[in-house]
Parts: sequence; C-alpha cells; structure tokens
Amino acid sequence: MNQHRLRFFTAMLALTLLVGSVSTAFGHDLSSLGFISDPTPTGQVVARVYFDGRSDLEQLAVFLDIWEVNQADGYLVALLSTNHYTQLEQSGYTIVIDQRQTDLLYQHLADLSGQSTESIPSYPCYRTVEETYATLTSLTTNYPQLAELIDIGDSWEMVTPDGQPGYEIYALRLTNEEFGVMDEKPTFFLMAEIHAREYVTAETATRFAEYLLLNYRHDADINWLLDHYRVYILTMDNPDGRKHAEAGYSWRKNTNITNGCINDWEGGTDLNRNHSFHWGGASNDPCDPTYQGPEPVSEPETQVLQTFVLSLFSDQRGDDDTDAAPDNTTGLLITLHSYSELVIWPWGWTDADSPNHLQLQTLGRRLAYFTDYMPQQANELYPTTGTSDDWAYGELGIAAYTIEMGTTFFQDCASFESTIYPDNLQALLYAFKAARLPYQNPAGPRILDLSITPSTVDSGSPVVLTALADDDMYSVNNGREPTQAIKEVRYTIDHPSWVAGTITYPLTASDGNLNSIAESAEAVIDTTSLTSGAHIIFVEAMDNDGNWGVPTAIFLYVTGLAYTYLPLLVR
Repeated sequence: MNQHRLRFFTAMLALTLLVGSVSTAFGHDLSSLGFISDPTPTGQVVARVYFDGRSDLEQLAVFLDIWEVNQADGYLVALLSTNHYTQLEQSGYTIVIDQRQTDLLYQHLADLSGQSTESIPSYPCYRTVEETYATLTSLTTNYPQLAELIDIGDSWEMVTPDGQPGYEIYALRLTNEEFGVMDEKPTFFLMAEIHAREYVTAETATRFAEYLLLNYRHDADINWLLDHYRVYILTMDNPDGRKHAEAGYSWRKNTNITNGCINDWEGGTDLNRNHSFHWGGASNDPCDPTYQGPEPVSEPETQVLQTFVLSLFSDQRGDDDTDAAPDNTTGLLITLHSYSELVIWPWGWTDADSPNHLQLQTLGRRLAYFTDYMPQQANELYPTTGTSDDWAYGELGIAAYTIEMGTTFFQDCASFESTIYPDNLQALLYAFKAARLPYQNPAGPRILDLSITPSTVDSGSPVVLTALADDDMYSVNNGREPTQAIKEVRYTIDHPSWVAGTITYPLTASDGNLNSIAESAEAVIDTTSLTSGAHIIFVEAMDNDGNWGVPTAIFLYVTGLAYTYLPLLVR
C-alpha cells in the first residue's frame, strides 16, 4: 500500500485498525504528527475520514461538516460529533483523529467561556457582533456623503416571539451619493459570516469598508470606484449564530432549533444550503451541520439576503440551467468563508460546467493570483446545493464567487494580519474594479507601476505618464489562463473611457513596439487645458484578442494662482 494514501477498508478491518496503534496499522507514525486512533471520543473531534472515490465523497458531503478535502490522498478533514463518528465507524470508514486540531478546538472553547460582548479573548483582531455594528455606525457618521447603513431585515432570534433579542441585519452601502445616478452604477456585493464561527470573514469585510473610506481622498483608484460604482457590504449575515460562536461554541448554522434536533447545540439551519436555486440535495437531519432547512428559503436570514440582492441586480440570465448570461452582464457577488484557501465559482449543485464557466474561471484565476489560493469550480471540491453563489449566478446571471480564506477556523491573529487580510484585500479591490464587466475585463491586461513625473505641475507644463501593461497575472494552481501580447494602451483624464464623450489618448511602447505579453508604455500629457486642482488619470490596456482590462488610476495635481488641494473636485 502506498504510504502516502490511506485507503478505504472493510468494516472489520477499519475497526481493527482503530483499536490498534496508528504507527502499526499504517506503516508510518501518524501519532508524531498529532493524529491518534480513538474509537470512543466523548465529544466533538477533528478527524481525517478516508473515502473511496468521488461517489463516496459526495455521500459524505451531504451531512458532514467538511473543513478541507485532499483528493490526492483520499481523505477529508471534518468536525465530527459523537453520533457521526459512531455512524462512520460502523459503516467501515477509516477515521484518524487530528488531536492537535481537536485540542485547538477545545482550547478555543476554554478561552471563550464566560466572555463579554466587548471582546473575543485570545482573538483581539476580530470584532464581536456589537463591535462590528458600532464600527459600521461610526463610518456612516464620519463619512455621510459616502456611507449609508441600511437595515435589510431581522435575524431568526429577533423575529421569534418570546425568544432572544436577536439582531438587525445591516448592509453598508459605499458610494459617492452626489455623483452619478445611483441605480445605474455597477454594483459589487460582498457578504460575510454566513457560517457563524468564521471570524476572518466579518473582520475582512469590515476592514474592506474602512479601507475604502479612509483612502477615498488619497488613492485615485478608490476615488473613481466610489464615484462611479457602488459596493454593498453585509458583514454579518448570521449574527445570531456568530454570537453563539463568540460564546464558546463551534457554531456553524443559524440558531433556529425548532426543527426537531433534540441536541440544542447541534440545532439550526445551514444558511448556505437554504437558498432557493437547486435546493434539496443537502441533509434533511436537523442535527447535521449541513441541514438544509424544511424547505427552500425557510430561514429569515436567507429571506433577507435574497430579497435584498434581488433589489440590487437585474436578472440577466435565462431560466434554463444552460442559458448563459451575456458577455456584457454587470454585477459581482462574493461571499467570504473560511477555511481552505480556495476561490470557487458555480456550479456546486452539478459537475457540469456552468454556461459562463470560462468567464467565471478567468476571473477566479485572477482573484486567486493575489492570494495564491486554488481556483476551481465549486463541485470540483464536493457537491453542494442551496448555496448563495449558485443562487446569485443561477437566478440573476451575475458573476458569483466564494473565497475560502485561511488555513483553519479560529485563525490566529498573526496570520490574519500578516497574510490573510492583506492578500484578500487586493483580491477584493480587483473584484470591485471588475464589477462593471466581470465577464470581459478580467481577460484583459492589468496596469502596474503607474507613475506621473512630476505629479504636481503648473498649468501648461508637460508631465510624463508611464505604465506597465501585463496580460499574464493569473493563478496557475489549477491550469493556465490563455495570454496574449499587448495591442493598445491608452489613458483618459477625469473620466473613465466608458463615459460618453470621454477622449482617449495613446501610450506608446517604451521599446518602440507593442508585441509582448508585458509592455512598458509612456505618454506626455499636455496640461495646458487642465484646471487647477486634482485630476484623475485613468490607464487601461487591450490584448491582441480585443480584451480591455480594468483601469488603474493616479492623481495629477495642477497648480495655478488659486490652487487648492481638493481631490474631491475630481468629477
């Protein structure tokens, strides 16, 4: 037997192995890596469950709380209740407990016992529900022109008579309300915390909002994005469940315990199995972590989300599963999860490619470039039904993704601060840019190393604009994206190229020819006609296949007798 792959065994052999030592059973010492054999766990454990092929994995995915999947070695990592452990053992599965992960789980519980609403002990980098909501409120107070907090509905506990207080569910809208027509702006929707214990997701979404607002006057890209686009950020899709997680539970679902589970700590509905598009393939057991609910959209949190998203995006796809959304579809939705370091897209409910598979794949590989995550169709991991990304794409045709962040639940703050948040911030910024044409722009080149020399000049003085256009910045973790030579690089002043009446100007290749995948280009800008103040210079590039990429922008400051530093004058 290959020592790097533990296979599925018969029931009798599996039981024999589980009773014996791991090193003896499998020919190498897994115990030194923190894995033990334990046939009688007394509580939840994190364990490897070895499966026998794709069909076996699909059956397990219906009811298990799967944390990661190792296809090559034929195992999954899951949080197992005592009942699930016993069921799997009796069915003949090889189960190896990850003692280190299990110890971390219970250390987390110990750390959080009796905690207050003001903080999460041992995790100071993650804000509680109350702290997150307080931050959102302060952002609207400090940036009234750019931020609005919208009450979009109530959690299960809030709508349940005589229950716990529960929470409102808020979406934070960020855009310059004084610029453009609101309903005509391309829309990016970012949501987090659909699964309660995934701390990194809500914190990332909250920090993304803070980053956009703090940099509006200082970063030209942020300026034009909030002027011309709008973003809605749902930081807490499942606030009730999240509060349970903060209180010391490895809680995944919402807190609706009325559906028949006798163990309150295992109750609730998995909100990411409850959406209406192709609902019905997950678990019907209310105690399972993937319980789909008694019917589609049974939960108030799901109702709130679907109703609100439907109010933001038009339906741009036909009714048949094989109907593709048009290339000029606008709108993008990303739901943040943890963990597994993945960027995934529809379909999850079937292994067939979605009608827009190639376009979704292109943007997925682009997003994964920033994080070095694995980009793949959702079903490539394991089948899922009733998910938010399948619903958003299937119902509306918009580009929809799940980003699985990090390497563990209850991610340590050092990893979050140093890598997970910064890398995902860059992915989200690119996604925001791509929201206007998500099925077109990601196939085009990116603009890098943009500079203006000098950046501040008297009116009439020329400046030199330089940029690098690159058509090869995609993840290669799961196949390679086609690339082409750069065909054209251009710039505009004060408005992006798609605004009617905007004049475009060429940049020329620094080496004399635009004929490579990556090209340096430059132009001399005549500032004679530019008014005093701040101006935004947009730069974008096209490849030989005719794909225009998203623009990158930079400020140019023109001085005069009445010069004042006012970036907000850029319109």
